Amino acid sequence: MSQFDKIVFGKKKFSDLLEEVYQNQKKKDTQISALIGELKPLIQEIGDATLIVPLIKEYMELGIKNDDVLIKMLTLAQRALQNQVESDSLGISDEEKAQLLEQVEKLGQKDG
Repeated sequence: MSQFDKIVFGKKKFSDLLEEVYQNQKKKDTQISALIGELKPLIQEIGDATLIVPLIKEYMELGIKNDDVLIKMLTLAQRALQNQVESDSLGISDEEKAQLLEQVEKLGQKDG
């Protein structure tokens, strides 16, 4: 889980960005529900609906586009963190590397 605690940019950790995406999604859901709730009583006839429904649709599409951008950013950050771990440490800790080197040396001593 330490990858989630790495700083991605500024002071933002990967876990902070995940939380932000989640909170934004919940906030947008609440806002859209409230908007629809406020607009429903205004629809008295079909003409009203033809004016109001496109507004609701536009708000929903904007929210989806914003979430898509944040999700794409998180995907890029996750890949970068994964590549950094793989290239820097071959996916193992320094302690594990030391243990492996000890085992290799022991095997070398037995063969020699």
